[in-house]
Amino acid sequence: MSATLADPVLAPADLKPTRRLLSLDALRGFDMFWIVGGEEIVHALYKAWPAGPLHLLDKQMDHTPWAGVTFYDLIFPLFVFIVGASLVFSLPRMIEREGKAAALRRVIFRSILLYSLGVFVYGGLAKGIEGIRWMGVLQRIALSYFFAALIFCTFRARAMAVVWVSLLLGYWALMAFVPIRDIQLTSSNVARLARQSGDEQTAVYFENKDSPNASTIKNSPAWTGARQLFYSTSRRVTGKYDQGYNVSDHFDFEHLPGKKWDIFYDPEGFLSTIPAVATCLFGVFAGLLLKNASVPDRKKVLLLIGAGFLAVGIGFLWGIKFPVIKKIWTSSYVLVAGGFACLGLAAFYQVIEIWGWRKWCMPFVWIGMNPITIYMVFNLAAFDEFADRVLGGPVKQALGAWGLVAINLLVVAMMFALVRFLYKRQIFLRL
Repeated sequence: MSATLADPVLAPADLKPTRRLLSLDALRGFDMFWIVGGEEIVHALYKAWPAGPLHLLDKQMDHTPWAGVTFYDLIFPLFVFIVGASLVFSLPRMIEREGKAAALRRVIFRSILLYSLGVFVYGGLAKGIEGIRWMGVLQRIALSYFFAALIFCTFRARAMAVVWVSLLLGYWALMAFVPIRDIQLTSSNVARLARQSGDEQTAVYFENKDSPNASTIKNSPAWTGARQLFYSTSRRVTGKYDQGYNVSDHFDFEHLPGKKWDIFYDPEGFLSTIPAVATCLFGVFAGLLLKNASVPDRKKVLLLIGAGFLAVGIGFLWGIKFPVIKKIWTSSYVLVAGGFACLGLAAFYQVIEIWGWRKWCMPFVWIGMNPITIYMVFNLAAFDEFADRVLGGPVKQALGAWGLVAINLLVVAMMFALVRFLYKRQIFLRL
């Protein structure tokens, strides 16, 4: 994979400068900025200066607990969207250079390697087989890229549109009409039901917020107790979309091995990967538009804006019946997130490609050219500890409420310094 988490626009050595879309790199870097420190800067600023506007911005830097959407809920799908847009530029060149069979082998290799990096980032084998998180952020990107790339290599645009619609409607039908057991899988509810059934041990375990994640413990009595409660529930219901009370979460509970991020299920679980592929295909459509030389640049921007507003509108309307929920990646969420991604891409394309204003975005380009590097470093290196050693203790105390702001700014500055160093030396991590 070239310089992104999953098949970006190719590195400069592989792509003529006149054909390169700097706007895609910049948008990817802008997206990554919030993941690797931007969010923490906003939180720290609000703690130091709890003014009204910062309060609103601070709230946007947290995920919605369940239904609804904030700015931070749009970060992950934007990246998946960009993966789709980027593969439109990279895959055809790869096919032309090496042939379709070789290109598909490369797609498979990249996907497996990215998936493996995801398993590694979340702890790998450190806590045994039961502690492996098989489905996570990088794993979702790998799977979305893999299936979107296969679809892109197999079908023409109209057929891909049919596949896209089918994924959205199919996932909705699955969630709406497949019956599930009438039990909500949340810690509080499982504890309540366990106490009612006389299983005090399980009740106490899930009531204690400090209890280890039961899904990661081999032969865990608490996990066994939860499964007994689950399978003893005979009543079935349909059309449920609450937390721990829907087809996707129940499927994870029954079939997803290893660590589940939310104990009983995972926000990057099995079934919710289906609409995530649709998010990647949404990006493919945007990439096809940008690559189409017969469409004037101004019209491309207008079409992206129109598609963006239309998708957001339809998504929220659909959300009345099929709520906009990131943690199960509902079809309405795909439309809302994809719509905002189109609007963001339109803005970056207009400013960077049409108006030619490029100097301001170069720090984002540095990140956007090496996001897999910065993501791995951010998750594995203790930059926050280094920053605390430099600006912690007496310095932090002297700065008062602004001490935490200074520490987070230093973390981000180190991130920018690293990616600038790599960019200046044309070092791009390619999988």
